[in-house]
Amino acid sequence: MAFYLLPRSVYDMSVYLQYYKLREAPFNITPDPRFLFFSRRHQEAFDHLLFGIRERKGFIQLTGEVGTGKTTVCRRLLEELGPNYKTALILNPFLTAGQLLRAIALELGLPTRRTDRLSILHALNNFVLEQVNAGNDVVLLFDEAQNLTHELLEQIRLLSNLETHSQKLLQICLIGQPELRDKLADPSLRQLRQRITIRYHLSPLTRDETAEYINRRLSLAGANGTPRFDDGAVHRVYEYSGGVPRLINAVCDKALLAGFVKEQQVLMEDLVKLAIDELQGDHA
Repeated sequence: MAFYLLPRSVYDMSVYLQYYKLREAPFNITPDPRFLFFSRRHQEAFDHLLFGIRERKGFIQLTGEVGTGKTTVCRRLLEELGPNYKTALILNPFLTAGQLLRAIALELGLPTRRTDRLSILHALNNFVLEQVNAGNDVVLLFDEAQNLTHELLEQIRLLSNLETHSQKLLQICLIGQPELRDKLADPSLRQLRQRITIRYHLSPLTRDETAEYINRRLSLAGANGTPRFDDGAVHRVYEYSGGVPRLINAVCDKALLAGFVKEQQVLMEDLVKLAIDELQGDHA
């Protein structure tokens, strides 16, 4: 009987972890910076963002396919910046221009007694100048930026006008799927596009990096040799996921569940195939 047809009781996470002697689930899909695997590409993406911010380049663009780890890199960046950087991370792009400004003010901890756009802009301008005079930098990060409307992108461009003769006073990171590049190619956004001086596209993991990624997450979760994925299992995981971390996590988590049900500490290709069948809804 396939594992996805068993009673729901076998899905108890505490039993699952106890069987494998793990401290925590190794393949959660939440963007936990502790589990960030720095492939060469992730390191380069992180370095581009950090360089652009520290050198006050103004606009920075990071793109990548769904699930490649952009948000996790972003959260790791926030940990790295330290107390001299005042940051606002905007996760919801489906806002009006006024709501966007209020969201930025809220993230920066600004009091906004008046909520009209002009008052918030004035408060934001004063805040940025105060921070610069105190030796701090202000950084705005917009996740899922491919969903920002042209109006919002233009509002963000106008925010970047805060500058002195020698430097930008506000660092802005646009983080999104490849569609962001297509959107910024629109002639109506050429002024914004011309201000982006740092760009990086985050690619999926290679087959060897996929194996390293799986082993590292297992180790961080407390694995000591077992459970482990053999070469055939890793190959099938890579073949299915294309090296996209989110898909790797999904299939490996299901494969561990299959191993638990079948009482196998070494995960082989047949278990990964079962996991893929469930993820694809193929229960025949």
